[in-house]
Amino acid sequence: MRDPFPFLSGTAPVCPPGLIARARGFRPPRVALVNAAAPFPLQGMQEAAEAGLAEPILIGDRNKIAAVAEEIGWDIAGLRLIHAPRDTAAPEAARLARDGQADAIMKGQIHSTTFLKALLPSSVGLRDRSMRCGHVFHITLPGHERPLLLTDSALNVNPDMETRHACLAHAVTLAEKLGIDTPKVGLLAPSEDVSPSIPNTEEAAAIAEWARLSLPQAIVEGPMALDLIFSHEAAVAKNYASRVSGDADVMVVPNITSGNAIFKLMVLGMGACAGGLVMGAKVPFLLTSRSQDAAARLASVALGAIVAGGA
Repeated sequence: MRDPFPFLSGTAPVCPPGLIARARGFRPPRVALVNAAAPFPLQGMQEAAEAGLAEPILIGDRNKIAAVAEEIGWDIAGLRLIHAPRDTAAPEAARLARDGQADAIMKGQIHSTTFLKALLPSSVGLRDRSMRCGHVFHITLPGHERPLLLTDSALNVNPDMETRHACLAHAVTLAEKLGIDTPKVGLLAPSEDVSPSIPNTEEAAAIAEWARLSLPQAIVEGPMALDLIFSHEAAVAKNYASRVSGDADVMVVPNITSGNAIFKLMVLGMGACAGGLVMGAKVPFLLTSRSQDAAARLASVALGAIVAGGA
């Protein structure tokens, strides 16, 4: 057998204790877990409930949920359990949120596309037609509490300018709810030089200009290459004057491919914990990859408690 791929980390992700502590300052939200019958999502919800971060509502095939709960050693006898198998689970969660019976909706063992198609259309009643939703990852490394907020890595494929404005605004809102008074934002591009041959450099410059008036509580710079966002030393070497370099709280990517690659590299290659949620709807949608472990799901529930409780 070949050696493991050398870029993969052997470090298990850990949900940062500071995030859990902050979430405990809010009333535990009622979290509807869609298609709950799988070990990773159910274990994440178990840990969230035992940590006082959520009141679980388990949705899916009743018998399968019970079997998995027994497998992981969780007594779910006192929890609300709704039998809505397969593709009926997400619409049932949407109904609960629309009727005020759920404060957040969490993805379980279900494809993201199926999950979101049941929640995002304005006809479902969870999103105003004029409101654009955006996904934000809260990423931390083992032993470190400070997060990098990354948007949008899981929802909008090639967002237009208005959508990127909304994604940036959602990330700044989340940063403020996390206690970051003046969020520092880097707008990712291949280069800091604005060039018509690289459209997202022009777009980043325009977004930074928009943010100066629309988001005065944040420091937004762009376009910025990845090394400039992460490294003050790189900014010095390039003679790039910046208040963000090496101190970014938020990174906004131009498309889902770049954001998804960065997120997965940090998780797989650095052992990062990445909790994620979609903002902009009536309730937060807690959206993680099906391959992510319980730590990421616990972090997502904590984020949901902060967003739902701080609304």
